[in-house]
Amino acid sequence: MAYYLVQATYTPEAWAALLRNPQPRASALQPVIQKLGGKIESLYLAFGDYDTIGIFNMPGNVDIAAFAIAAAAGGGVKAIKTTPLMTVDEGREAMTKAANSGYVAPQAAAAV
Repeated sequence: MAYYLVQATYTPEAWAALLRNPQPRASALQPVIQKLGGKIESLYLAFGDYDTIGIFNMPGNVDIAAFAIAAAAGGGVKAIKTTPLMTVDEGREAMTKAANSGYVAPQAAAAV
C-alpha cells in the first residue's frame, strides 16, 4: 500500500450544493476508496488554492489515478492534484540507495 496526498478544488456548483445540503464528504468518498482497495487516512477542508486535502492509503498508482479520474469526471471538482508520499523509513531507504548508486554530477569544463 502507498500513501498519496490528494488536493481538490470544488466547482462553484459543488459549493452551492454543499451550502444547500452540508454533508460529510468522507462518508461519501469512503465506499469509493474502499472499492478501489484503499482507505482514507484523513480528510480536511482547507484555505488557499485547494478546498479539500486528503491523505489516502491506496494499493498503487493505478488505483489513486482511477479515483482522481472519477472525481474529475464527476463534475464537482474543477482541479485535483495527486502527490505520491513516502514514509520517513522509505525516505531513509531511498537516501541510502542514492548514496550507494554511484551517480556523479556533471562537471564544469576546466578553464583554459
